[in-house]
Amino acid sequence: MIKRLFFIPSIKIRLIFMMMLLTIIVTASLIFFNLQLEKNLLLQVERQTGELTKAIQIGVEEITGKSDRARLSKYLKNLNKKGIKEISIISTDSKEILASTNQLKVGAPVSHRKKELVIKAELGEHVSDDEKNYNVIVPIVADGQQYGYIHLIINKEDLSSLIKQNTLKRIFMTMLVFSIATLITLVFSRRYTLPIKQIADASRRISAGDLNQHIPVYSNDEIGQLADSFNYMAEKLRESKNLEDKLRDAQHLAGLVQLTRDMAHEIRNPLNFINLSIDYINDKFAPVENNNAKQFTNLVVSIKHEIQRLNKFVNGYLDFSRPLTFTLMPVRINSVLEDVIALIWAKAEAEGILIIRDYDNDIELKVDEDFLKTCIMNMITNAFQAMSNTGRAGTLKIATVHAEEFMLSICDNGSGISDGNMKKVFEPFFSTKQNHPGLGLPMTLRVMEEHGGRVEIESKEGEGTEVRLILPCPCTKLCPES
Repeated sequence: MIKRLFFIPSIKIRLIFMMMLLTIIVTASLIFFNLQLEKNLLLQVERQTGELTKAIQIGVEEITGKSDRARLSKYLKNLNKKGIKEISIISTDSKEILASTNQLKVGAPVSHRKKELVIKAELGEHVSDDEKNYNVIVPIVADGQQYGYIHLIINKEDLSSLIKQNTLKRIFMTMLVFSIATLITLVFSRRYTLPIKQIADASRRISAGDLNQHIPVYSNDEIGQLADSFNYMAEKLRESKNLEDKLRDAQHLAGLVQLTRDMAHEIRNPLNFINLSIDYINDKFAPVENNNAKQFTNLVVSIKHEIQRLNKFVNGYLDFSRPLTFTLMPVRINSVLEDVIALIWAKAEAEGILIIRDYDNDIELKVDEDFLKTCIMNMITNAFQAMSNTGRAGTLKIATVHAEEFMLSICDNGSGISDGNMKKVFEPFFSTKQNHPGLGLPMTLRVMEEHGGRVEIESKEGEGTEVRLILPCPCTKLCPES
């Protein structure tokens, strides 16, 4: 039942139910203990009544001459332990004490005070002696004839002690029950206060700037919903912080890009002037002597080569940093591949590279055809360069697969990429080849991401590389084979 209590969805209903349950338990416990105490008290009263009855019986035996003094003395000792201090038998006529457990009083006349008690006993009134003792005068009547009286002196302190003991027991049991109820309440309340404390602590940490906070959700009640809402808020704050960081980085990067573009423009202008100046010097100031002329020509060629290399680098950077503008149109992918292969076919034959086609059914994708051709050409150019120095016949396999996504695979058996370089292949200006700006893969990745796709590379050094260009195809359209 306690376990089912925590599955109640509303904390309000749960608390009401828990308070009612505790109230019932406390009330039932107190009633049970009070009934037990009353039962014990009644048993003691019954025993006292039995003792009084026995004392009266002994008194009757004494007044009728059938008593046993030894038995009376023995029983008196037991009665003294139970609160009966003295038993006396008083005659009817002489008002003398005929027999008594107090031998000093036997034969003595009844005192004036006791005569009044006897008269009151005959009238049936309540009789008492002092505050500590309680006098009971019982007439002895047999066969319609009154033989005398039995005078019992009972110690009231024993009865008061019994009442005090029962009162103390009631107080103790009440405190015990309420202590247990308080302990149960504290245990149950911790289940509700602990998540609230966790939320408060996490809120303080968030206000201090630590957004990596998560509160465990233990239930689906209001506390659980509060913790869930807090976690949702913390997640949104983290997302907002990440967006702010990215925006700040993007703004910083945009500033750097603009600065470097301006620098590239400033560099390109002097390069063009230097290139023209070299041509002018070569035409006007070339030496006539053969040795000097050859040395001069080689120097001019080297300078122009370096100028072209720098100019190519600057132009590549300007193209890479320029915002891309796409013209998206439905394009037949297999036709695009054939157009690119036609451009590199002569180079493949010249270098002895075998091109293998493995196309899936032709489809149309909404892409920018020129940018897609550029990306494919970049990958094929890299593959040709990787196969140029292996000492074995090159093989280039171009395959397409489309299902939920479109994948173009370009696989070569070239030199491959080392593990160390694999981490850098998408970094701008990274290249293992001379006179190469290292912008082919970064530009391809950028174009693919702008189209909602991605680039994947698998390579093993010394065996070859596979580059996969992956694009979403939400509007896939199968084209009839031509």
